[in-house]
Amino acid sequence: MAAQIARGNGGCGGATADAPAIYRPALQGPGGLNNLVQRAAELRATQHMEEALDTIRKAVTLNPDDPRAAFGLAQISFECWQPAADLFAKARQLVPANADIIRNHALALAAEGETSSAQLLLEETLAATPGWVEGHRILAVQRITEGDGTDFDRSFVIAAKAEPQNVALYMAWFQLHAQRKDWERAANVLRGAQGRLPGNRTLELAALYLASESGDARNDRTLFDTVADVADPGIDLCRVRHHLRAGDPNRAMAIAERHLTGPTARMFWPYLALCWRLLDDPRAAWLDGAPIFATALDLEFSPSELDELAEVLRGLHRLKAPYPDQSVRGGTQTDRQLFFHPHPAIQKTRQKVSAAVQSFIDALPAQDADHPLLGPLRNQPLLFEGSWSVRLAGDGYHAAHTHVMGWISSALYIVVPEPDVAGPAPAGHLALGAPPPELKLGLPPYRHIEPKPGRLALFPSTLWHGTEPFAEGERMTIAVDIRIPPIIKAF
Repeated sequence: MAAQIARGNGGCGGATADAPAIYRPALQGPGGLNNLVQRAAELRATQHMEEALDTIRKAVTLNPDDPRAAFGLAQISFECWQPAADLFAKARQLVPANADIIRNHALALAAEGETSSAQLLLEETLAATPGWVEGHRILAVQRITEGDGTDFDRSFVIAAKAEPQNVALYMAWFQLHAQRKDWERAANVLRGAQGRLPGNRTLELAALYLASESGDARNDRTLFDTVADVADPGIDLCRVRHHLRAGDPNRAMAIAERHLTGPTARMFWPYLALCWRLLDDPRAAWLDGAPIFATALDLEFSPSELDELAEVLRGLHRLKAPYPDQSVRGGTQTDRQLFFHPHPAIQKTRQKVSAAVQSFIDALPAQDADHPLLGPLRNQPLLFEGSWSVRLAGDGYHAAHTHVMGWISSALYIVVPEPDVAGPAPAGHLALGAPPPELKLGLPPYRHIEPKPGRLALFPSTLWHGTEPFAEGERMTIAVDIRIPPIIKAF
């Protein structure tokens, strides 16, 4: 439960299709199947996607019935925005019971417009294995993004009757509604689960989270005292948010600071920035920069290049509603890694953005091993943690959020409304440093960046950022998260 809650404060990456591990005997030799599959995996890991696809195709040519090669071809084809549903179907024939391949097959079907087939595949699998939590989540998200705002969780209802003691199932169901801030439905799920599993500690922790985040216990500073013995990053994140909301930044700071030397530090840096600002602690300037570590660069795009790019992106916005766990409000988001798409307009944009990011990195202050932006090594190849496009309509915006999995984040503006349509400034502007409004902290943004076609904003992934609502028009961006390089090692 805590790990699920911990994911709630960031990310804009869209749908993913992670690769399962499939191991089977393979041919040996320099040009043999085993080496080709391994080489394709290495190329994929370093994001040389065209070479990875060519290599895995050679492997399949050697043996079309090798499970690893068949899955690899399906997976890399999907990630490269190539037709992949039939390839996943082939992989499923070779490994019929692999849940990961079934999941990715459903994602590929949906991406190719076969949403009914995708959902039928998930429904049939869930009927046989009602405890498959990831399958329920994928099915619900597909229904939500296709515009079903009411009955999207019906597979959870059926599964809970079949497996009434499955805590993980209830928690995934609860989280689905909590991500949408539908507190009433989240509470209903929790009450039903507690009725079947009275005294369950995980459900008790979820109830505390609900009481805090829904506002029912906003000013109760003792809310989490009953679970003081629970040492868990997710619960501590809930505590931090609760104490900030209750007006106690000192207590929030003390909880957050104890995580800074561990693997979950990036979850807490954004909240420490808020604590330090509220307490006039100079470490806020050290963390976020003074002036903040952010820049806006006008990249060299001709009007015709931007028009072509906009048209390509519009064709990729196939969803009808945003993902429930992302920051988009009043718009849609593409799935998969956008910069793996082979269209020349997208690949040219990838090159321009990569060059701009590198210049941003080169201009950073001296390395600081304790700092989330300045600590990672800078002489590493740039890899993308995520890349996607967001298309907002009138009244659309991004809720304030961070990207805890990234190092450097960005927004490249492709289409923006004219000022007389968008509304008075800062309508539609990027707000850097403003906390989530539900925390009610009263901290203003450090800076607004005015959107212009071809303008690229760059900033640390741990910095709070969001988009101010605008009245009318279309606002389309490309966003990128740069993967965190290795961290400086102290001797």
